[in-house]
Amino acid sequence: MPQLNTNQEIRQLANLELLARQVVEGFITGLHQSPFHGFSVEFAEHRLYNSGESVKNIDWKLLARTDKLFVKQFEEETNLRCYLLLDTSSSMNYPEEGLSKLQFSVYAIASLMYLFKKQRDAFGLCLFSDQMDWMSPARSTSAHLFYLYAQLERAFNEPRKNTQTGIAKVLHHLAGEIHQRSMVILFSDMLENSLNTQKMQDLFAAIQHLKYKKHEVVIFNVTSRKREVDFEFDNRPHHFVDIETGEEVRVHPNKIRDSYKAQLQEYRHELQLKCAQYHIDIVDADIEDDYTHILKTYLIKRNRML
Repeated sequence: MPQLNTNQEIRQLANLELLARQVVEGFITGLHQSPFHGFSVEFAEHRLYNSGESVKNIDWKLLARTDKLFVKQFEEETNLRCYLLLDTSSSMNYPEEGLSKLQFSVYAIASLMYLFKKQRDAFGLCLFSDQMDWMSPARSTSAHLFYLYAQLERAFNEPRKNTQTGIAKVLHHLAGEIHQRSMVILFSDMLENSLNTQKMQDLFAAIQHLKYKKHEVVIFNVTSRKREVDFEFDNRPHHFVDIETGEEVRVHPNKIRDSYKAQLQEYRHELQLKCAQYHIDIVDADIEDDYTHILKTYLIKRNRML
């Protein structure tokens, strides 16, 4: 199957399911899941009964209501449980032209979910801004996959305005909600901590809460490297607007580029050191790149946990 090498090609895909299948089957060619023969313990969904198969799982109550034979399908115990956290705060809407950080993250999460389903790993989704806005349980059924795709499409089509980020509060909430050892995968631009030492401390206190509960954490630091890291803007005055607070400033990029890059580099270095201290994988996810490194990061982390 041909690989999708550019975001332009990806944006031409009709829906998230098609995107995810193309990305996963294109980039992870030859990936073969190990067959899992766990005991089925959790009811998942129904399907029509096929003549000649065992009648032990027929739903007799549903037969009485519908006069049709349906078989209960069960969700097999999974190799791993994963929770995907999507930052939907307003800063994720940058850049406003082309592919935004939010849209990139939605595509990446959809691709990971497709891979989870192939691997029979259970997966849940959390949407957050300054608080936990929506959270699903972790399951591995097809119905669950398409339900979460619908939630992602809604986040994609309804970007939040004037909304800030509160990652620490969300991670504490999540640590209290999930009771089985899981992988927690965070997609965020991580900008709320850049100028606030207290918020940095709060963030890692929350991460420590997750680690205390035996969860593994992966952070995908979503950025527009060209604009946000390298600060590549035309040699003329620019009008910058903070899309979370609405604060405005008019400056010439050449006059502040060096100091901006130095401060950002210091913050990113501190973030990486803290993640190393707490054994957290933090991965740069540039919106101009493809999704290969995101899928590979997950597979490497998964192999360590199993």
